[in-house]
Amino acid sequence: MHAIAPMSEEQTAIKDAVERTCRQFDADYWADADETGAWPEAFCDAMAEGGWLGVAFPEEYGGSGLGLTEASIVMQAVTRSGAGYTGASSIHLNIFGPKPLEKFGNEEQKLENLPKIISGEEKMCFAVTEPNSGLDTSSLETRAERTNSGYTINGRKVWTTGAQRADKILIIARTTPKEECSRPYLGLSLFYTDFDRGKIEANPIPKMGRKAVECNTLFIDGLEVPKEHLIGEEGAGFKYLLQGLNPERVLFAVESIGLGFAALERATDYAKERVVFGRPIGQNQGIAHPLAKAWAELSAAELLAYKAAARFDAGEDCGAEANAAKYLGTEAGFRACETAVLSHGGMGYAKEYHVERYMREAMLARIAPVSREMILNYISERVLGLPKSY
Repeated sequence: MHAIAPMSEEQTAIKDAVERTCRQFDADYWADADETGAWPEAFCDAMAEGGWLGVAFPEEYGGSGLGLTEASIVMQAVTRSGAGYTGASSIHLNIFGPKPLEKFGNEEQKLENLPKIISGEEKMCFAVTEPNSGLDTSSLETRAERTNSGYTINGRKVWTTGAQRADKILIIARTTPKEECSRPYLGLSLFYTDFDRGKIEANPIPKMGRKAVECNTLFIDGLEVPKEHLIGEEGAGFKYLLQGLNPERVLFAVESIGLGFAALERATDYAKERVVFGRPIGQNQGIAHPLAKAWAELSAAELLAYKAAARFDAGEDCGAEANAAKYLGTEAGFRACETAVLSHGGMGYAKEYHVERYMREAMLARIAPVSREMILNYISERVLGLPKSY
């Protein structure tokens, strides 16, 4: 029940190496993280030591100089191992999150920060979403006011992952009022600066799953940011964020697909071993057919995800493929996890079989970082040429 996307010899070696690392962390490790909420530090350290946090970054900064395809192989192997989104989300931001810094930061900013991010020494969080804006990034209310030495940031952010342990923050804020801009997405600027806990209050949000990798509401009051911490040009922050949207969609797709395959494997093993009325339950088509359907859906979504990654790596437009892969991959992943729970019967509701945790975590990717409905809007407008609906 392995991934079916064709891989080169080098890519197969990457997959095998990541799987070896992940085998150090069994299902009980992840169940304990889910129960206690303790960040999976040992796993993060092992992935950093293996060099996987820098898989898609240039070699001159300590990375491997590879592409989105290889990053996807890494992240799918993580969720596929049973680490699920607790494992994937603990390193997800390192894989492509610092790309705006690499692409648009100056050489001093890159040399100072990228090697530390890749080694795991520097822990960052990414603050974009706000309570009153959601996916409408042009309506962000957090303000960065100019000072003699730089900027002062005030505002709120929500769903900021990893803020409890971060020492750096990548944050977007409005530097020019929206009404003074020719377009609503202008006037937003991106900063990479110190996470000053005297100026930023981070409150964890209790949530359905992935307890160990917390999300936070941030209250930012008078955060002083030196002008040297501005990334690229003032007012161009939204343009910089756009560079990472397609890769993020692809990564969410392959992570969900990996989690779906992990759930499918557990359900299949259970269906072979569980005997009711004198026969294994997997002999019943009511159990076998949903599992077979889950495999088919996961495999089809996987092919589209890697097509999107290949197009991105080739410098080709991949918006349609990346969005469709995120939609199909996260839906297939959730359905596979749900099928795994149902295949276990009543025991699927028990934590000891792990599949209930998978299903809770799988819900995350159907919502974030973009909703299913916005993906369908994109495809209907950009691919099918239908009128914009919002």
